[in-house]
Amino acid sequence: MRRVADSAVIEQLQKQILALQRSYVPSEPMSGVGLGQIETAFPDKAFPRGAVHELISHHSEDAACTSGFLSVVLGKLMNQTGSCLWISTVPRRSIYPPALKVFGVDPERILFVDAKKPKETLWAIEEALKCNAITAVVGELSELSFNDSRRLQLAVEQSQVTGFIHRFRPKSENAVACVSRWRITSLASELQNTKPGVGFPRWNVELLKVRNGVPGSWQVQWSDNGLEYLQPAITTPSKYEQRTG
Repeated sequence: MRRVADSAVIEQLQKQILALQRSYVPSEPMSGVGLGQIETAFPDKAFPRGAVHELISHHSEDAACTSGFLSVVLGKLMNQTGSCLWISTVPRRSIYPPALKVFGVDPERILFVDAKKPKETLWAIEEALKCNAITAVVGELSELSFNDSRRLQLAVEQSQVTGFIHRFRPKSENAVACVSRWRITSLASELQNTKPGVGFPRWNVELLKVRNGVPGSWQVQWSDNGLEYLQPAITTPSKYEQRTG
């Protein structure tokens, strides 16, 4: 009985904290975007829009998987009508635009910007996040300081644009003001028949940190049927649950 009461108190406190933080808290309750089990990790069981999400890759193959998963999320957010800016630093852009069609995204609705220097990339990301005429912004950087991430988060609190910062080979996984941190890695694909070829892309999706949510990991596959889950989610207990369990 005590644990039930404690859980109710904690849930009420989390709601109060969300209201005070202003981060990704809209004027009305958010609905899910269609990511399935992953969304249960977030407050209100909905993927946070109007927020900045951080994704980290340490290898080229992981960066490709991250871009694939990002494309799936963008397709859900844009929903056939939205638009997006994808901002990178020369010479590296981790996405091949025509491949976006595989994930249900029309590349014509994404404006690709290639800056010459990381400083210019960061400036372009911040300015893009202030524009409420677009749905999302993807920025590719290696380093992101806490102060810089805070400015990005403040920008989306006004515009309600959803931002994604893909950090490739950062020097350290330092603390940032983003509402979540992800790591996407590849899994071996499987063919459904004996014919030669390559199976559907499969990823291990790890939600390493999430504000007021529950970190976890999922094994997923992107196929003709959309995003499919290969096994039940693996969640990380909160510090409170670890103490009382």
